[in-house]
Amino acid sequence: MKQIIASVGLAAFCIGSAAALEAKGSFDITLKPVKAEQRDGDSRGRMLFDKRFSGGLSGESDGEMLTAGSPSKGKAGYVALERFHGTLDGREGSFVMQHSGIMDTGREELSIHIVPDSGTGQLAGIRGTATIIRTGGKHFYTLSYTLP
Repeated sequence: MKQIIASVGLAAFCIGSAAALEAKGSFDITLKPVKAEQRDGDSRGRMLFDKRFSGGLSGESDGEMLTAGSPSKGKAGYVALERFHGTLDGREGSFVMQHSGIMDTGREELSIHIVPDSGTGQLAGIRGTATIIRTGGKHFYTLSYTLP
């Protein structure tokens, strides 16, 4: 059963006895490379980033990313922690997301999870996952989540 509430752009899905919510929208990102100590042949890097979200998530986030590999050759990996603060479908608060991603010559895998017990304010107790799609130079997200 799918119910769409157009005024806030969220969909509710009944999954067994629990209802999972879905928020969608877009974001802009600014990356700031940080000089990392490297040894010969070391391909590791570090970046700070800021995002501005619109849609179901409305607000900002800041985070830190560690990278390795050769992105110019299409082979790299990254991990990141990102703290969002703002509103999620009208509920105010913050939460932390943990990223883990790999790209290998055209194949990409990305896992983003909300860190348990990281929610504050009206987002306390939030759990969920996110996906990101890059299209035409823009970033779009889908956040699937539950709240107590």
